[in-house]
Amino acid sequence: MTSFAELADEVAALEQRVSDAVFDAVRAQLRGDEDAQHVERQLARARRSLQKAEAILRGVSDD
Repeated sequence: MTSFAELADEVAALEQRVSDAVFDAVRAQLRGDEDAQHVERQLARARRSLQKAEAILRGVSDD
């Protein structure tokens, strides 16, 4: 069985990938892509949710 710490690490890695995508969306906005603002907002929400999930998993014991 996968430990909660391992799951938290996987969530953290996914959060980093989403963060990179947020920066890509911001760069697209700077190039004038109007749809990128909506994408950036959605990705930012997903990133915050992943951060919360990681914190919860780190707080759970593996007993």
